[in-house]
Order: sequence, then structure tokens, then C-alpha cells
Amino acid sequence: MLTTSAEEVRHGGLAQVDRKENLLNQGFYLVRSGVLAPGLRVHRDVAAVWQLVTWGPSIAGGYRASTVRAPHQTAFADEQRSVTFRELDERANRLANALRDRGVGLGSPVAVLCRNHGGLIEAMVALAKLGATTLLLNSGLSPAQVSAVAAEQQPVLLLADQEFLDQGLDLPAGLGVHTTWADDGAPDLAALTANGDPTRVPIPGRPGRTVVMTSGTTSTPKGARRPQPHGLSEAASLLSVIPLRAGDRMMISTPIFHTWGLAALQLGMALHAELVLPRRFDPETTLRMIAEHRVTALIAVPVMLQRILDLPAEVKARYDTSSLRVVAYSGSAMPADRITQFLDEFGPVLYGLYGSTEASWASISTPEDLAAEPTTAGRPPLGTRIGILDDAGRPVPRGAVGQICVGNGMLFEGYTNGTGKPMFGDLMATGDRGRLDDEGRLYVLGRADDMIVSGGENVFPRPVEDAITAQPEVADVAVFGVPDERFGHRFAAYVVLREGATLTAEALLDRLRAELPRFSLPRDIHFLDELPRNPTGKVVRRDLS
Repeated sequence: MLTTSAEEVRHGGLAQVDRKENLLNQGFYLVRSGVLAPGLRVHRDVAAVWQLVTWGPSIAGGYRASTVRAPHQTAFADEQRSVTFRELDERANRLANALRDRGVGLGSPVAVLCRNHGGLIEAMVALAKLGATTLLLNSGLSPAQVSAVAAEQQPVLLLADQEFLDQGLDLPAGLGVHTTWADDGAPDLAALTANGDPTRVPIPGRPGRTVVMTSGTTSTPKGARRPQPHGLSEAASLLSVIPLRAGDRMMISTPIFHTWGLAALQLGMALHAELVLPRRFDPETTLRMIAEHRVTALIAVPVMLQRILDLPAEVKARYDTSSLRVVAYSGSAMPADRITQFLDEFGPVLYGLYGSTEASWASISTPEDLAAEPTTAGRPPLGTRIGILDDAGRPVPRGAVGQICVGNGMLFEGYTNGTGKPMFGDLMATGDRGRLDDEGRLYVLGRADDMIVSGGENVFPRPVEDAITAQPEVADVAVFGVPDERFGHRFAAYVVLREGATLTAEALLDRLRAELPRFSLPRDIHFLDELPRNPTGKVVRRDLS
């Protein structure tokens, strides 16, 4: 098969995968991964594809297809139970019928505020069976933000873990509420499911929709309307780079309400994978669950992997993680020295996905890419185009910095408030700036609004963060531009030291002067006990002080 670099059409700043090659190659990747299995099981493949045709490319169709292909295989395992695909299908029918009796129907918006667990999966499948709109709320939102989202989106029902309801949410009058998880006792959802009509739910007039709420780290959360996958082409795109296999045991540590977690769920659906679902992340517990479940793929965000790396060597040595073939991260940049450390400790299993709520994915870095260039975001997978464009939408020369623009079949359909992202033809601006090297590899320099002008130079925080995290005393760092009366803007660094470290701001600056140009040096260095991060690992800038 052709490699990605051979498929690229290079002109100016574009790295483009040829669409004709996509159509020819999709089947190869689907067969290679086991999504399609020619031979004796072809009748099951046909029956599974028929579920996608009749139900549409929704989570309902995906799980119906998995039920046909592997009815007795485990669909998910959380901290309390494991459920097969057939059991999941039956439970989702019961829950869907119960929710329909409570007024949920075609297009009804239902807000879901959950950590990762089986109740979330069952709720999402049930809502999709009804053709409802699932509003995935970020569990890191403040009570005031949740209340604002509920007032704006006007859901007919809220499905939430008890811990979030205990925060005293100010919800619209008359909004029905059902618990999806309770630490002490059975949640409402379990009773609804047990008492629901087991009759198979009729196929809705149109597939259900999913709305992902942005994290609200710097502004009010917005609802991003996610498109339904177009058959199996999106799975083929990710599988063209990430070597997942049918029947994998995928541990989804990143929240499913985040685009990366949702993509992992949808990909696991296509692979009829067993999903291992921890409700909260803990680094040692993650290693223990990998060993106990013989997890083959870990889906995470960088800060999770960094916390695993920071475990004492004797703790990491207790657990057999040799089953891991893939560790895939997304959501934010991972420091270059931590990438190298992870490859050294766990082997060539690391894959980095660069994307966003609005663009889904843009590029994927392989272990080979990361070993050669730890700061790269990789290359576009099958069916994806990347353009590095100037502000007028023209391609910049190869190697020059411009705005990163992406085209693929999973671009979002706009925000629920009616706004969207700038488009240049079929390429959407991500809001990040970056460059492409001569090999077609992408380098993300940072958000366009994170760039500052210092000494007449455009400066991004990512190289400064990499230089600081490379210091042995530093455990974590975030660098942002802040207003400056004299220069307009300057960098401020928020640094977390390792336990027992005594590094001073002056000593850190002395080291940085040897590595960074003068105009990149942070003028303010603040030491914190920890950085305020949301559940997807992003730094909540408004909470920095």
C-alpha cells in the first residue's frame, strides 16, 4: 500500500491525501483491522453493514452492528459490571422505551453530565435509538456554567451522575432529572432500564445528533454540533495510521464528553472492541487495570501519561503492561522530553492525534515520527487535508508559519448559537498556527491568540514550555501571554516543581537564556502547587493567579 507521504500532493503549504486513493484504500484498512472480515464471516459483515444502512451511521447503528457481529463479546466493563453487546442492545431498548414514555422523542435535546461508565454508554445508545439530540456536558464546568448551558440549550431531560447534582445546580423549572451513577445505591437510570418495555425500538425518522460542549476554559461554553460518521470511512481514516484491531480491549481514560473520548467510543464501536471505563483517572490504578484486563489500547490525554511517567520506578514495575500495542493521546501538546521518556519506558506504542472539537482530527504522529521529531503533530491520515494558509486563505511556502486549516468528512456543523469557524474552500481554520516540514509533518506552534509580538518577533508559548519542562526539577508548566504596559504583551510562566525541588525563578531564567532567544524569555515566573486543569487536561486559564 502507498504510505501517507507518498500520497501527499505537495503544493505550497498544502499536504493533501488523494481522495481517489482514499476510496481504493478504505477497504484495505477496514479488512486489515478486522472491521470487515472476508471469508466464513461474510454473512455477519453483510448483516452488520445492513444495521448501519437501516439505522444510519449513529451510535445506535454502530452498536446494533456490533450486536450482530459479536453478540456474546463484552461491550464494556466499568468499576461495577460488565455487559455484552447483546445485553447492551436489550438494555438500551428498555431505557429508550422508558425515556420515550417521559417525553423524549425525535430531535428532543437531552443533557448528559457523566463521567465514563456503562450508564453513559447505555444512555447514549438509548437516545440514539430514539433519534434524540444528546448534549454532552463537560464535567469540569462550574455549577453556574451548567446552569447557563441548560438555560440556553433547553433540554427536556438531564441525565447526570449524583455527584454533580449534589453541587446545587440552578436548573430550569420543570426539567426532569435522572441519576446515572450513585456511589451509594442504584441510580435512577438502572430502575428505568429494569422497568422499561423490552420491545425493540423502531428506527427513527432520522439519526440522532450529538452536541459536544466546548470546555469553557477561557470563555462561556459553546455547543458544537458533531456530524454523524459517514459509514465506515471515518474509522478507515484513523485505522490507516493507528493499528487498532477488531476485538481490542480499549481503555478510555479521557472523558467521553470530549471529542477525543467520543471518537474513541465511535472507533471502538466499529471494531466491536471491549471498552474498559474507569470513572476517574489515577495513574497507578490505570496500570493495574491495564494488567488485569490485558488492555491492548489506552486512550488518554497527555497529562495522564505524564502522571504515569512520574510514578516511582518500583510502582511501574509491579504491573505487566506488555499487552499494550497502542497508547493514543490527544487534547493538548505533550512535552518533547516526556514523549521521548514514554517511548523509552513503554516502547514504540505512542500515537499522538492533533485535532479539535470542531475539526475532529487533523494529523496523527506515529512512534517513528515521534522518535525522529518529538515535537511533531504528524501527518494527515486518509481522507484528511491540511493547509497552512495566510490570513487571506492563500498557501504559504513550505516551512513558513501560517494558520492551520483542515478538511475532512467530520468537520463540525457549527455552534448551536449559529456561529462557526472561518472556511477557505473546504478547509476550516482551527485557530492554531503552525508549519509543515519537507516530509509533510505538521508542527503546531500554538493558538493564534496565544501568540505575542515581542521585540518585533512573533513568539509562541510552546517552545518556551518545552524548554522549561526539560528542566529536571519541573513537573508541569503553562506559559501564556499577559498584557504589558511597555511592550504590549509578555510571557508569564506558571511552574509546578517536583517534590523537594528548590529551583528559583532566577536560576530557571539563567538556564533559559542559554536555550531561548531574548524575546521568548518569560518575564514573570509563578510557582504553583499544581496547575488548574479540567477533566480533559487543559489548563483553565481563568483560575491561574
